[in-house]
Amino acid sequence: MIRPEIRRWLGLHAEVLAFAGVALAGAWLAFRGGWILLALGGVVALSGAVLLLGALRRLAFRRVVAAQGLVEVVEGAIRYFGAESVGAELALRDLAEIRLIRVQGRACWRLRSLGGEALLIPVEAAGAEALADAFTAVPGLDLGRVSQALRAVADGDATMRAVWMRRG
Repeated sequence: MIRPEIRRWLGLHAEVLAFAGVALAGAWLAFRGGWILLALGGVVALSGAVLLLGALRRLAFRRVVAAQGLVEVVEGAIRYFGAESVGAELALRDLAEIRLIRVQGRACWRLRSLGGEALLIPVEAAGAEALADAFTAVPGLDLGRVSQALRAVADGDATMRAVWMRRG
């Protein structure tokens, strides 16, 4: 009944739409009258706005699965299981560098460890949106900057962007 492209768009933007609805419901409640409803509605609207900001930053990570492989984030480690290659695991505490690069026309995350090993993960791999939550644990990483770099590399405007490097 719903056209496939609209269903796909709604699936990718469901989190953003839900939190926008929470913020709007809180604003509506705040203007119903009275101090109690104003305070309660203000808290709900503010909570919805904060959650909406996080959802907007994670939105760049959500893509239609168009690449091979599977990404998992389990207990502080990023695991990638490739369809044509052996999988690999990289602990977040051993992360030294995060870059976005284009490999054979496809945007990929290049994660380098302190030991020099590199892990390439296609941006469009299944489960790659979990990297947004994993990257929030990296000290000094700005998720807004990561989203901008992701858009630039994925859209073909850039071939490589350094997103984060460990200091010292």
